[in-house]
Parts: sequence; C-alpha cells; structure tokens
Amino acid sequence: MQDSSEESRRIRIVNAEPGNNSLHLAVLSESPADETALQIVVPGVLKTPVRFIPLMLRARGWPSVLQILPAVARHLHFGTTADVLVVVVDSDDSVVHIETHERPGYFHPHCRLCQLRAAFRQATKRLPPANGRERTLRCIGVAVPAIEAWYLCGRDESVTEAAWVAGQESEELPYTRKQLKLRAYGTDRPTLAMEIEQAREAMARHAKDSRRLENDFYGFRLLANDLRGAVTVLTNTPA
Repeated sequence: MQDSSEESRRIRIVNAEPGNNSLHLAVLSESPADETALQIVVPGVLKTPVRFIPLMLRARGWPSVLQILPAVARHLHFGTTADVLVVVVDSDDSVVHIETHERPGYFHPHCRLCQLRAAFRQATKRLPPANGRERTLRCIGVAVPAIEAWYLCGRDESVTEAAWVAGQESEELPYTRKQLKLRAYGTDRPTLAMEIEQAREAMARHAKDSRRLENDFYGFRLLANDLRGAVTVLTNTPA
C-alpha cells in the first residue's frame, strides 16, 4: 500500500494549477546569477508550477559545488519537503560528458557530470524514507564550457556544445570562456548585477521554448530529461 504522505505529494503535483506552488525544488550552482537563470528556465521546461526551496549552504565555483553536494542532499532529504535537487555547473576545460558516458555503470573520473551523479548517489543511497517520500530526486546539467554559452544560444550560431567538443579534440578551441563573457555581457569582467540581468533576459527566452537549447547543448538536454523524468516518477503519469 502506498504511504499516505507520498500519495499526498503525488496529488499535490498532479493537481497543480497556475499560482499554486506544487513541485518543491532546490537549486545548487556556482553563483547567484546561475541560480537566477535556473529558477527562470526550469519552470519553463517543466510546464508546471514550482516552489523553490532556499539552501542553507551556498556554493561559489565548481570545487565548492562538489564538496557541499552530499551535505545539501542530506539536508534536503531530512529537513525539507524538496522533491527535486537541480545541480548545474560549468565544464570549463574539463572532459565533456558525451553519450558514451551514459552507458550503464560507466564513470569518467574527469567528467563533472559523472562526478556529480556519483557524489549524489553515494550520499543518498542508504538514506531512510523521510518527509513522506523515499528520496529527493536529482536533476543535473553541465554548461559547456560555461553558462554564458547557454545565454548566447540562438543569438550566436557559432556557440554550440558540439563546436566546443570538436575544438577540444583538435586543440583549436572555437572561442574562450573570456570571449563568451565578452559576447554575453559586453565585457569580460561583468558585475554580479550584469550577470543576473543577462541571466534573466536569456533564460526568459529559453523558458518560452527550450528546444534550441536542448538541441545545441547536450548538457542542458540531460538536465531537461532529468526534470521531465522526475515529474513522471513523482506523478506516475507522463510528464
């Protein structure tokens, strides 16, 4: 028999209406600007109301995200009603997650998406049920090589994940992360306010229709697939 509190969560999400906060979601990323971007685009991908749960721990940069992820996962499981944890980082110059990494049991030690998935799995695999659910689900994406590339998607045809991967393989990168900042903000040293403004503008565009972003950036497509899959799990109905 299904636990009554788990059933209540399913009903809360299935019966979601505009203005009714339904899916409880937390965001872990590298900066406040990145968090702003995700808080805008995630509801657009899901097409369902979302209530964002603030985190007690905040990360600043890739190493910090990986370091605090286990503590964040445990806190959300025991101390909140979070249904989903969304995690997004930049790939920078690391190994890019590709389709072969999706093989069952495969793990690349230098791929950030592989590392994040493994860290979450290790932190949560033995947690007992809490707050009316068996577990908090994870949705992970990696911006290649940086989230500014996502902002430029649809505006600059030369900026794609495939172009970056090809450049890594040929050792002739099509652009640098510094150049992406210059194209996105008009300066390679943006203030936080400038980053947040661009995050809002670009992700509002993608929130209306994320298909181009999913097509051009595999790291975002995996995030979108995780999000839709989480809704399917939580509702037991097609997302």
